[in-house]
Amino acid sequence: MANKNLTNAKKAKNDEFYTQFSDIQKEVESYLEYNPNTFKDKVVYSNCDDPFESNFFRYFVLNFDKLGIKQLITTSYKPSPVANTQLGLFGDDKTLTKSKGRPKITGNKFIINEVGDVDGDGSFTLEDIAKQLRTNKNNEWTPLEGEGDFRSAECVELLKQSDIVVTNPPFSLFREYITQLFEQKKQFLIIGNLNAITYKEIFPMIKENKVWLGNNARVNGGAMFYEIPEAVANLDQVREIKTDEKGKKVYITRVQGVRWFTNLDHGRLHQPIPLMTHADVLKFSTNKPFVHYDNYDAIEIALVKNIPKDYKGVMGVPISFLDKYSPEQFEILGTSDNGLVDKKYKTSPGLKKQFVEDYYKAGGTGAYKEGNPTAGFYEDGIAKMAYKRIFIKHKKK
Repeated sequence: MANKNLTNAKKAKNDEFYTQFSDIQKEVESYLEYNPNTFKDKVVYSNCDDPFESNFFRYFVLNFDKLGIKQLITTSYKPSPVANTQLGLFGDDKTLTKSKGRPKITGNKFIINEVGDVDGDGSFTLEDIAKQLRTNKNNEWTPLEGEGDFRSAECVELLKQSDIVVTNPPFSLFREYITQLFEQKKQFLIIGNLNAITYKEIFPMIKENKVWLGNNARVNGGAMFYEIPEAVANLDQVREIKTDEKGKKVYITRVQGVRWFTNLDHGRLHQPIPLMTHADVLKFSTNKPFVHYDNYDAIEIALVKNIPKDYKGVMGVPISFLDKYSPEQFEILGTSDNGLVDKKYKTSPGLKKQFVEDYYKAGGTGAYKEGNPTAGFYEDGIAKMAYKRIFIKHKKK
């Protein structure tokens, strides 16, 4: 499965997945449609990106003037096994030779303050940036003192100097990563797994509209496209093979369940979901009544399109609901995964205790507790839990 391969890629040094330039471009520029000055005079920091490989670096440095960026900072975690082969512009490791007594160099730091047509050919390219970096003219390319961990003191200090963070952080450290961004009060546009929505560290932020999903899911069907180096490409997961400007094959895989997480407004956040009435949903879509949970006072809505616009009670919807969520249209009450529900909605039809007992008698597992309003119902007399659900209500007009 591509999702499993992506998770493993975050742990293996020689199994690399790279976000496509086109996906970064589409996501970033969707914010400009809403506010052309989103990045103007801002310090942008990509703290999980080796500039030798990262399309985040490529995009922001090539669009530096267009976006009006004040400064671009990029740091990497240790040298990549393919450094200098992806871009092949910045020389070799000799440019990073350490001085006497200095600890082993394990990460790079690029700081871009200025871009321009250095060679006078009438166009600005990465080659121009490479020349500027080699001469250290108004830009900086230096080794980090440590490994480049985003939690290290030197990377935190760079974070403090930034305004907006844009990157693809390690999925295994996503909780810690996004918590740090909030502690430092930063704006961000980062990539994570859809299931992160229900993490106890993250869901309260979503519930309070302090973070939301980006534009990606609305235009790519909820998927993300990644480039895989030829040396590690698994043809079973390859969706497309392209050839880059140097004639090298680029393998593309499509990974479902990956999202952009952000606190930048992208406009589409304010577009309400078009919905049918309760009667029309029953008539034209489901052809059967909505099921009421047997351990929580809400109805089950399996598909976002079937949310009735005139239902006044609590509804349990798939977590993919957040792809289309508008805070002006709905109020988020909680999630079934961890029991994070407003106290005023912790109600039950009266079967909760018996349902819990029946659930475990039927072989149910997990950390389900009576106090959690996890969505569940009886099917043919067997107590079952619904998959991850978010509880919502229509906002009063």
